[in-house]
Amino acid sequence: MKIVIVGASGTIGKKVAEALREKHEVVTAGRSSGDVRLDISSVASIESFYKELGKFDAVVSIAGEAHMAPIKDIKDVDFRKGIDNKLMGQVNLVLVGQHYINPTGSFTLTSGTLSGDPIKMGVNLSTVNGAINSFVIGAAVDLENGIRINAVSPGVVEDSPEYFDAFPGHIPVAMDKVVAAYVKSVLGAGTGQVIAVH
Repeated sequence: MKIVIVGASGTIGKKVAEALREKHEVVTAGRSSGDVRLDISSVASIESFYKELGKFDAVVSIAGEAHMAPIKDIKDVDFRKGIDNKLMGQVNLVLVGQHYINPTGSFTLTSGTLSGDPIKMGVNLSTVNGAINSFVIGAAVDLENGIRINAVSPGVVEDSPEYFDAFPGHIPVAMDKVVAAYVKSVLGAGTGQVIAVH
C-alpha cells in the first residue's frame, strides 16, 4: 500500500511512520519537513499536494494546531486557530483527497481525549476534537467507492512528558497502544469509528 502520513515528524507521527514503513510505501508530508511539503490550513496547498502525489491508498493525519488559554481570555480569532487548522485542515484532507484516493482506500484523522475529558485552558481542543469525531461518523456513511474513515483519539502520550502537568490525573498512554490504533485504522476493516486510546 501507498500510505501518506501528514505530521510524520511529530512524537506520534514518527512512530506510526516507522510501524507502517515495515511493509508499505510511506510518503511523509509536513509544513517544514517530510518527503512533500503540505500546509493543511491551505486548501490550495492540499490540492497541489494531492496532484503531485498521484494515486494512493491511505492518508493518516496526525497534524493540527489549536489555541490553549483560559476561556475568559479567548476571542474569536484565537478560537479559529483550532477550527481553521486542526479541524478544517483535516476535514479538507478528506474533502479534497476523496477525489484522488484509490477505491477501498482509507482516511485516518486525529482527534483526542479532550473531546470528552477536558482540561483547563483546553476548550478550543475539546471543541475541535469533538467536531473531528462527528465528521468521521458522518462522512463514513457518505463516502463512495468503499472508502473508509476513522479517527484515533489518544490521551496524553508517555513520550510527551512536557504536557503531563497540563493533564493532572491523566495516566499517560503507552506509545505502542497509540501506534496500534493507527495501524488498526489503516489496515483493518472498520469505518466511522472513533478509536479511543486511554
